[in-house]
Amino acid sequence: MKKKILIVSHALELGGAERSLIGLLEALDYENYQVDLFLLRHEGELLTDIPEGVRLLPEIPAYTVLARPMVQTLKEGHVLLTLARLFGKIKAICFDKKNSCTESAVALEYSHKYTFKFMPRIQANEEYDLAISFLTPHYIVANKVQAKKKIAWIHTDYSRVAVDISSEERMWGAYDNIISISDAVTDSFVRVFPSLKKKIVLIENILPEQLIRRQAEKFDATEEMPERNVRLLSIGRFCYQKNFDSIPSLCKLLLKKGINVRWYIIGFGPDEELIRKKIEENQMQNFVIILGKRENPYPYIKECDIYIQPSRYEGKSVTVREAQMLGKPVIITSYTTAISQLKAGVDGIIVPIDNQECADGIATLIRNKEKMEDLIRNCKERDYSNYSEINKIYKMIEKS
Repeated sequence: MKKKILIVSHALELGGAERSLIGLLEALDYENYQVDLFLLRHEGELLTDIPEGVRLLPEIPAYTVLARPMVQTLKEGHVLLTLARLFGKIKAICFDKKNSCTESAVALEYSHKYTFKFMPRIQANEEYDLAISFLTPHYIVANKVQAKKKIAWIHTDYSRVAVDISSEERMWGAYDNIISISDAVTDSFVRVFPSLKKKIVLIENILPEQLIRRQAEKFDATEEMPERNVRLLSIGRFCYQKNFDSIPSLCKLLLKKGINVRWYIIGFGPDEELIRKKIEENQMQNFVIILGKRENPYPYIKECDIYIQPSRYEGKSVTVREAQMLGKPVIITSYTTAISQLKAGVDGIIVPIDNQECADGIATLIRNKEKMEDLIRNCKERDYSNYSEINKIYKMIEKS
């Protein structure tokens, strides 16, 4: 009889964590395991990439309330859930104000903390051997799923976001194990939650290698990224974490050094207006190109000369590893978890986050063609899929 796994996540929009979820689903053995996937919302460009062996559970309207405008959910009749979410938002604002928080995860946590009690159970008549909560907040799997063993994933650097420590500690504590995607992510998490150290298991992101390689050949991106320049590329959500607002200044510094570059940005998010403003301020309209949201970013990675992740902080960037998988030279900034992302000088370069020093590091690599070729060769020789990590999941199930 097949062992049963339930995976719960938010949606399948274009994001690193979502792509790593597709990688996890690709790696699972469907001959020996029944895999159910419950998404809070059946939304996102990656929905069509769910492997055939996965049973996508029906959407439950109550769970869609968590990420849609409250005016809309109120009109739909979700009065109690909307009021609970509003209460959580007010509580989060008070917490952030009291603690002078800037980059805060409290609002997201509270949105689930104060609503889950009013949600229906998921697959109420079924007990799973393993239930996985793939994205925080982790209240739903802890309270609305019946399973012999429950695990939850960490995807972010906890040294860079403000949280309600006592509240989150109780949330994480409900799980048998906590899955960290890198040693650096573990270190940052344990500094905030030392009592949870014994629960942590390292499982690196599993990437859908065959999907990525197929998607990279879908079309030719040369028309949008002409070959007459050194083509730099960054992909991610337009938010403070990714630091894309610094790209116009970085690009201007590179041009002053006499390097003919075009810097392309793929993504979307709340900081788009800020990024466009910085482009205008630096007069980089012809050199920093916002391509916007792209359902398939891989032909652009294939076409670029260097992939750059200029983040202020990361857990472990999936896009960096995807670029390496496609044999691209990679540059990342020296965020806290950078040393766990790549082997500096071997399959990528780490540069300071300061704009001037960052531009200097980028320029040095562009001018060193031999080093560029070394990075490309080393990336092509390495396996970035991490398919073998799935065995750690199987061991957990057998112990349940």
